[in-house]
Order: sequence, then C-alpha cells, then structure tokens
Amino acid sequence: MVDGTWMASTPTPSIHGSPSTGTTWMAVRCNGILLDGVDAPPGGIAMCQTGDRNIAQETKEASMTEVSIIGVDLAKRFFQVHGAGTKGEVVFRKKLTRAQFLPFLRKQPTCTVAMEACATAHEWGRQIQKLGHRVRLIAPIYVKPFVKRQKNDANDAEAIAEAASRPTMRFVTVKSREQQSRAIVFRTRDLLVRQRTQLINALRGHLAEFGIVAPQGAVSVRKLAVALDIQGDALPEPVREVGKIYLDQIETSNLRIAELEKQVRRSAAESDVATRLQTMPGVGPITAMAFEAFAPAMETFKRGRDLAAWLGLTPRQNSTGGKSKLGRVSKMGQRDIRRLLIIGAASVIRWAIRKGAPKGSWLDRMLAKKPRMLVTVALANKMARGIWAMVTKKEDYREPTMAAAA
Repeated sequence: MVDGTWMASTPTPSIHGSPSTGTTWMAVRCNGILLDGVDAPPGGIAMCQTGDRNIAQETKEASMTEVSIIGVDLAKRFFQVHGAGTKGEVVFRKKLTRAQFLPFLRKQPTCTVAMEACATAHEWGRQIQKLGHRVRLIAPIYVKPFVKRQKNDANDAEAIAEAASRPTMRFVTVKSREQQSRAIVFRTRDLLVRQRTQLINALRGHLAEFGIVAPQGAVSVRKLAVALDIQGDALPEPVREVGKIYLDQIETSNLRIAELEKQVRRSAAESDVATRLQTMPGVGPITAMAFEAFAPAMETFKRGRDLAAWLGLTPRQNSTGGKSKLGRVSKMGQRDIRRLLIIGAASVIRWAIRKGAPKGSWLDRMLAKKPRMLVTVALANKMARGIWAMVTKKEDYREPTMAAAA
C-alpha cells in the first residue's frame, strides 16, 4: 500500500472513512489510472472490471457498424471525413490527404457522401458518383447551425454529416462539366465588363482634372478619345501617355467581350431551351445561357414560385401570431440570374413607359400605383415563374392577353 492505495495489478479499492462526515470514500487504481475521492461503488472491484469490459464491447460494436453517411470537409491538401451509422453513431473520424481521399472512399460500402457546396465540390462530386456513392451538396449556410462549440475540421465534417441526415434538408445539384464550362464563360465575360467599367471611370476621373468631362457609359469613350486628341498639345505629356494606355486597354477589353458574346450567342442558338426562353420579352441570349449555366433542372422545382424563391425574388417574411409582414426581397438565391432578370424587367418597363403598356394589363395597373423599382422586381418575379412554365411545358412565351383568350 502506498499513500492508502493498493499498487496491485488488479484494480483494488482503498476504503477510507471521513472523520467529519462519517461517509465512506475510496481511492482506486484501475488499469494504472488513479480514481481518488469518488464514492465507493456497490460492486467495488467487480464494477471496475465490468466497466472496462463494457467499454471494450461498445468500441467493438461501433467498429463493426456499417457507415451510412460520410461528411467531408474539403480543403486544398487535407480532407477531414466523418463516418456515421444509420442511427447517427460515430463510425470513424479520419484526416486524409488529397491522394488518399478517393482510394479511401473506394473501399467504403455504397453510402451517402455529403459536402459543402463550395469550390471544387462539384468536381469531387462527379468523381465520387463514379464510385457508386450518392453525393449530397449542402449550402454552407445550412451547415453552420449544426457545428458544435468550436469550429475546426473535425466538427465541420460532423456537422456536414448531421445536416445531410435531416429529412427536410435542401441540397445543391451536382453540376456537369459542360454546365460549369458555360458558367466559366459567363463569369469571364462579367469580369471583363467590370474591368472595362473600372477603366472608363478611371479615365473619366483623370481627364476631368484637366477640364475634359464626358458622361458615364461605354459610349462616352469615343468622346474622351476625340477630346484627348484635340487637346493633346495643351495637356502634359504624362497625361497623354496614360490616356493612350487606358484607351488601348478599353479597346482590348471590347474585343474580348465581343468574342465571348459571340460564343454565348452561338451556344444559345444551338440550344432549344435557350431559343425558347428568348421568346419572352426582356430575356436575351446572355440571360438564357445564364439559366443553363447556373440553374438546376426546372423539374427540381414543384412550381414557378419555388424557382422565384430560389432566385431570391420573393419578399422576406417576419410573421408571428398570425400576422404576416412582408419586407424586401430576400436576395438569398442565385445572384447572376436574379440580376439579369431585373435588368431585363427594367428594359421592358422602360419600353412600356415610352410606348405605353397595354390598357388594363397587369403592368399598366402596377405602373399606375406602385414605384417603378418595385414594379421592376415584381416583373422579374413573374418572368421567373413564366420561364419555369415555358421549360416544363415546352412552350414558347405567350402574351397574357393571348393566354387568357386561349
């Protein structure tokens, strides 16, 4: 006995009495671990031995459980995976390198593999689907409520698996390589347009310091070039050189944007869906191809208003006690398509104000009593619902008066 504790190979308790309270306490060394100051169990040594046996049995049963869902926290080099059984019990937690990831999944039985819909998720999803697994991509905003306490890779993977097991969870459809290639073309054109706008605004700002003023927009570049050429002798040499650099960059951007737009129009002409969508006023080839690049299959949505809600064109709700209060649009969905639909709706309204909307039509009534921007967003919502109907029913656009007559 050392300090009141038996140092034996078998777990041996040492019973002590408290002179102040008269209660009994013990110090037990069980498998080399000192449990001091705990209440004496009724079974003594037998409970300690039985507890070890139960822990080993539970570990063995957990290891034999077949994995039902695997949550994956993606990264550049190291992936954290969390395997869970049918009842949500933990089967394994592993940290894998990029080279180990697919071979590890290849050895697993057919199950659900869940990941956040982030960068590289669609490519990994396509490769995992080839292995026979079911892939579920979840928006990161839906995973965050399931993260327990600290945020780390292990907790993130567990949260992904937990979120994917919810029966009401919403998932992101895995995109094909062709769909992602169209998205790259669209995003590249959008980037070049924004860079061209930056160049034009910078040139306008610099020349305004020397008395050369032009309106906004790409059409004003020619006026700036003419003014820069006419007043070249009156301007300092650095200003003329920098102005020429800006004009060359803008011209290069124009050529690249025009080439990408030709590619988009060519693809839109070859697609039956894009050709059908362009029969709707306010929808051009760029908007039509944006639907093919970013939107899932229209059959994913039960009704047109579901597509409008997915695009973020429905108002926010703040309802309680049976009282419904609607606010501004949520802007929670796909921003590229939403922006293009609003731009298309604005062009339709601008044309209706200039030429006059059909008497008694929905647009005529809305413009008479509502602000113009509100009507624009409402029309974009109607356009989204109409696009869903056109694609699912495989019909071209019909004017509201013609549709009512039919």
